[in-house]
This record gives sequence, C-alpha cells and structure tokens, in this order.
Amino acid sequence: MRLALAQINPLIGDLKGNSQIILEACRKAASEDADLLLTPELSLWGYPPKDLLLNTLLFEEQRNILDELTRSIALEAKGLRAVIGIAEPTQDIHLPTLFNSIVLVESSGWKVIARKQLLPTYDVFDEKRYFRPGEGLGALNLEINQRIWNIGITICEDLWVDEKLQGQRVLGPDPIAELESQKIDLLINLSASPFSHNKTYLRQSLASKAVERLQCPVIYLNQVGGNDELVFDGASFVLNAKGELVLTLPICKKSLVIWSPTSQEKSGIERASSKQEELFQALVLGVKDYAKKCGFDSAIVGLSGGIDSSLVTIIATAALGSKNVTAVLMPSPWSSIGSIQDSLGLANRLGICTKTLPINSLMQTYDATLKDPLGQLPEGITAENLQSRIRGTLLMALANQKGHLLLSTGNKSELAIGYCTLYGDMNGGLSVIGDLYKTCVFDLCKWLDSKAASPCKSALGLPSHTELVGETILKKPPSAELRPGQLDSDSIPAYEILDPILKGFVEDRKSSQELINSGHCAKFINQIEKLLKKAEFKRRQAPPSLKVSNQAFGSGWRLPIAAK
Repeated sequence: MRLALAQINPLIGDLKGNSQIILEACRKAASEDADLLLTPELSLWGYPPKDLLLNTLLFEEQRNILDELTRSIALEAKGLRAVIGIAEPTQDIHLPTLFNSIVLVESSGWKVIARKQLLPTYDVFDEKRYFRPGEGLGALNLEINQRIWNIGITICEDLWVDEKLQGQRVLGPDPIAELESQKIDLLINLSASPFSHNKTYLRQSLASKAVERLQCPVIYLNQVGGNDELVFDGASFVLNAKGELVLTLPICKKSLVIWSPTSQEKSGIERASSKQEELFQALVLGVKDYAKKCGFDSAIVGLSGGIDSSLVTIIATAALGSKNVTAVLMPSPWSSIGSIQDSLGLANRLGICTKTLPINSLMQTYDATLKDPLGQLPEGITAENLQSRIRGTLLMALANQKGHLLLSTGNKSELAIGYCTLYGDMNGGLSVIGDLYKTCVFDLCKWLDSKAASPCKSALGLPSHTELVGETILKKPPSAELRPGQLDSDSIPAYEILDPILKGFVEDRKSSQELINSGHCAKFINQIEKLLKKAEFKRRQAPPSLKVSNQAFGSGWRLPIAAK
C-alpha cells in the first residue's frame, strides 16, 4: 500500500478552492502510483472555520463539491482513494448540528468513515460551539494488492489522551483504547494543530504512546499555513511499529510525500536546526499567509532603530520580499542620531525602501491646538502618547493610500503591562511579535545574526553572510525615545525580571502568592499584577497577534475588562 501524505495550506471557507488543492494532490499522488491520499482535519474548509459553519448554504455546496471530486477522481486519478476532512450535518435539529468528520472519496462515491470524538474547548479552540462528539470507531478497511488493510482513523485531539504527558486532557472516551482490540495495521491521525513552542516533541511523544498501545505504525498529518492569529506548522511525521521516526515532512511548507507501511527506509527526518529557526519560520509564514489571504501584496513598518521594529522588518522582508516592504522613519526632537542611522543601516542591508517623515512640526501644531483647552502645553504621558499617535496616524495614512498592510511592532511584554499606546504604536492590521516577550525578541535577533541562521536566511531570500540586526541595535538599551534620555527601565522592571513573572501570570496562570513563594520579589509581583489587569482594555483593541506560545493574548485569552 502506497500512501500520499498531503500537507496542504487551505483558505478558510473556500470550499471550491480547497477542493482544487485536494484534486491537484490527487493527480500528483496518482502519478506516483499512490493507493490512498490523506489530507488534514477539515481540509475542505480550512481550520478553524468558526462561524462560517453557521452558513447553511455552504453545506449544499459541500455536497456538490464531494460529488464533483468523486467524478474527477474517477476520470483523472483512477484507482486512487482520498481521505478528506469535512463538516458533516447531523440528521436532527438538536444543537450542535454538525460532526467534525472524515470522508473516503473514491470513483464509486463518498462516505463518512470517522467522526471526531474529543472536542477541544480550551485556549483558541471552541469546537463544542459547532460540533457534537462522534461515537464509535473511526475505521477503514481497504483491499490493496490482495491484502486487507485494517486502518484506524483519529482526528487531532483524539490522539491527545495521555494525561501524564499533557498534564490534563479533554473529558471523554479514549479513542486509542477503543482501537486496541481491533488489531489494526496502521493508525492515521488527521490534524489541524497550531504551532507553539516545543509542540513537535509533544506530538511525537503522544504518537509514540499510541504505537506502544496499538503495536502498529502511526501517521500524523497536520495542516500547514497561517490563518488569522494561528500558524499551522505542518511538521507531519510517521513512526514505525517500533516507535522510530521514519518520515518527516517540512515545517511551515506545503508538501506531498509518498510512504508505504512495508518500507524500511527513513526519509526527510532532518528538522529545523534550533527552536529559534522553527519560531522564525512560523512568524514568517504567519505574516506571509495573513497578507496573502487578506488580499495584501505589501507591508509598511514604522522603523525606530529599536530591536522590536528591526525584527518585524526582517520578518516582513522574509515573508513578502524586499520590494514589497516599506520602512518609515519618523524622528522627533528626542530621537537619537544613532537610532536614525541604525534604521537606515538595517533597511540598506535588507534592500527595502525607506521614507523619512520628521514629526517635529506636527508635535508643535498639536501643542498649540491643545494649549487653550488644556490650560497648558501637553506634558508627561499625554505629550508622550501624542508622539506615538502622530506616528500611528501617519502610518495608517500611508497604509490606506498605498494599500499596504501595516504591521504593528509591539512585543508581548509591552502588551501585557500596557507599555504601549492605543491608536499609536498599537495601530496595525497584524501584530507580528505580540506573542514574544522582550527577552525572546533579543534571543531571536541574536540567533539571526549568528552563523547558525545562515542556511535559514538564505532559504528565505535574506542576506545570509552578514549580520542583519547588527551589534549596535542588539546592545542598545530599550527606549521609546519619547522624552530626553528615556529608558524603559525608568518605568518598568528590567525585562530579565519582568518576563519570567509575566510568563508565570499569563502562561502558567499562577497566583501572585505562588510567584512570591517561588522566589520572585513581592514588590515587582504586585506592581506587575496591577499593570497586567489595568491593560486589559488595551489588549481588547489590539490587532491580532501571531500565536507562538501556549497562551497568547487573543481568542484564547478571555478575561473581562470591568472586573475586580
């Protein structure tokens, strides 16, 4: 039996377009004598379709498309069968009215062969809003070359049943246990699992546990591509019956690979060289697909000479190409000459266009306009925020007029404690590094300037034999440069102190007392906790941030604004 693993990048809601992607994969699979094509969870819809699933007209379209795929496979990929993820309407009116299902499409027709049993409702997932849990085994019996293959089918979360590895799991049946008595020859898990730190290792560990229990190979096939805040990294793989990794598909790339359960060969098992490389590739893919799927060909970035805007500019250039990125310098009286030179130096290394728009005269106009109603000139935080909002207005005007996607450059540390300005530096259509703490930004930039990053930079079209960020930007003390001699450390704890505390509050969901008991300074804990709560209203108005951690500020962070 020859299996084609199609790691595809669907567009959410584009059933017709996604069916063409699947059909093209069928053609390629058939040309390589594959017997069965595998596609990820909800491959016909893209994941997550969210409230598009409430549009009942799409289900008539889905039925017609499956019929059309049946005819096309019979004509263009004879003998091939395809496994496709769909949203299956139930036969009653009880809510929810859908199953998250898998169908087998072949020349004689199509039929449902599996329904997802464990429906995640944690973090960014909200499947119980749309789907009801399936019951019974997901199974497929195929006769190929005079042998009957007994194949188990699970869908994403159905594999995530080891409480020791995960620390918790969704309440419900154990689909792997249900398959243990079936003596299956192969387990297939079809997934749409977003990228986050260390997730590749966890997926392979869960699959290894399934191998132990079922005594058969396991195929893990994942969606790839950026969809809004989520980045699906692909990174599909196969474990043989000994639990050995025998096949991997590329991270963050579309791919189709043929594999046979009887093969003893190992293929493509090299991974990204480091966690930083995986993270960088995920961010690049997130920007590239967000722009493409939202109809943007180009991006604009406010480049200050600081490390955050430098990293965002590099990611944008890798994602969209140097010809499609514009960096805007907006110096004020408090901007250092070094920051301007550093910005121009980075832009020159990347080969991108720059525009310089000094804001001195605009600041004076705002001061003169506000002097009478305020009874004085703006000062303190009001004056500082005005500078940020002037810059935000200029960037939005350029983005509107030129059709650019404005990329916000704030990091997770700033967003967490509100060290950012609404309608100013928070402006934008996408926050690129809004899920990276400041210390993580520094680590990623240090890696980018190292020799280890050269192959990755080269593959993404970036200059590979030179420093990109540069020593002067890396060593520059963080500063918003909104007043003379300003440093971030004047207002907030040093990031080496701040970030571990924020991680404790945000990702580990620890209480202030737990953090104090673990050795953190009570003074800093109390200060940061107040800032974190106070900034909730700002985060609610922020652009979507690419999610790369286990807990980002976005659809998986659901705290009230008005609360004790």
